[in-house]
Amino acid sequence: MQYAKGNRIWLKDHPEFDEAWLRDIIANDPSILGLGDLVLKETERMQPKAGRLDILLQDSEIDKRYEVEIMLGRVDESHIIRCIEYWDIERKRFPNYDHCAVLVAEEITSRFLNVISLFNGVIPMIALQMTAIQIDNKVILNFAKVLDEVSLGAAEEDEDLSEREITDRAYWEERGSPISMKLVDECLDILKDINPDLSFNYNKYYIGLAQRNRPNNFVIFRAKKKFLRVEIRMSDLDALKEKFNNTEIEVLGVDKRWGRLRFTLNKGEVEQNRQFLKDIFTAAYKESTE
Repeated sequence: MQYAKGNRIWLKDHPEFDEAWLRDIIANDPSILGLGDLVLKETERMQPKAGRLDILLQDSEIDKRYEVEIMLGRVDESHIIRCIEYWDIERKRFPNYDHCAVLVAEEITSRFLNVISLFNGVIPMIALQMTAIQIDNKVILNFAKVLDEVSLGAAEEDEDLSEREITDRAYWEERGSPISMKLVDECLDILKDINPDLSFNYNKYYIGLAQRNRPNNFVIFRAKKKFLRVEIRMSDLDALKEKFNNTEIEVLGVDKRWGRLRFTLNKGEVEQNRQFLKDIFTAAYKESTE
């Protein structure tokens, strides 16, 4: 292996490159961003009255989407606003996914980095500074994470969830189905065996739990037409996931940001796995009260 000196080039000022070229490079190989095993959902995604989102990526393991805004040269206010705006539109259109805004630019100055940092924790956001290096007739792209997404703690998550828009059972009966709502009720029967004070707290995007009128979302539910999606919060997600190997319950993935494992329950599966569900619900409940 030999040393080769490279020269930094600015794509913004280069006649052979533009944003469309960079967009296609990322779209063909999202792994170059260093954000994990992501897949391309769409490029140039139309936004209602707001232009086009450069790239939409998805991590299917944890049902998470990344709204990517690209800018050559030095980042400016308009691209920061656009990045946040597209993130906000997508999260409202598809609330069943977690969403993260991603800003890619050749230069992110300390001034704008400080501004972006103010949003983080409220708006999940990642900033990547891209450097292009030319060696002979080849170009190497390096993406450095200058701002990482802030993971909120469990207490902060419960506070955030408790402030969501309140609905009622009728809302979820319409959004779900008799099958999924029966599964929800069967889960509540198990939860009441753990603590009789637990009850449902119906919100727009999920069915949470309350204990004596205070939120305790160690488990939340999303009723679908044909199944029930369950999200359980535990500290050791890998160990929890292994326990599902002895069941036929489908695990959707692990969301390490929120510390949750997601799985589905189909008709009959609550009763078939009652003791297993009681065991994991009990463990999650105990952690939530420690």
